[in-house]
This record gives sequence, structure tokens and C-alpha cells, in this order.
Amino acid sequence: QVQLVESGGGLVQAGDSLRVSCAASGHPITLYTMSWFRQVQGKEREFVAAIGRTGGTTYYADSVKGRFTISRHNFENMVYLQMNGLKPEDTAVYYCAARYGSSEYWGQGTQVTVSS
Repeated sequence: QVQLVESGGGLVQAGDSLRVSCAASGHPITLYTMSWFRQVQGKEREFVAAIGRTGGTTYYADSVKGRFTISRHNFENMVYLQMNGLKPEDTAVYYCAARYGSSEYWGQGTQVTVSS
């Protein structure tokens, strides 16, 4: 089983940058596809970005493409989401997820608030 803990959220202004982190424990993340999702209260959780096991393949939601970058450091069991050019509509709780086959694990989330 994998435990995930997100950190790095906070309050920033529009146009600022922020990096959120996901620390994994309990099992190496080497075999897992790692993803970031976000959720606004009262709305569905939405996909933000994903990265393949070796880091060679990445996927992004159209709304963040060109502004956000997902990365992973398997040796450190860490996943990151670098967010540049933040907009008020990026305000949400950001969740880290690990997936392998039918196994899926989620963190508790970190709040990112972007003021205009």
C-alpha cells in the first residue's frame, strides 16, 4: 500500500508560481503512474496532469497545458507539480494519486488559492 502526502499549497496572486509536492511512502512509486487532480468544493474532481513510470510520458488537461509541469523523482519517492502563470480559476484542493493496475491511492490534498 502507498501513502501519499501533499504539501506546498498556499495563497498566491494571479500570475505567481507555486510548486506542490507529493511524498510517497510504504512502497516505491516506480511501478505507479502518478497523477495530480484538483477539486473545487461542490464540483467534480478533475484531472490536471499525469506522468508515466519513468517520467518519459506526460499528460495535461487543456486548461493547464503550457503552464503546469509534472515531474517525478523515483529515487526520492516524490512527485511534483510546478504551476506557473496561476489564475484564479486554478483555485482548488490539489490531490496526488498513484495508480497501478486495479490499485489506486490518494492523498489528503493541499489547498491552492489564487487571488485576482
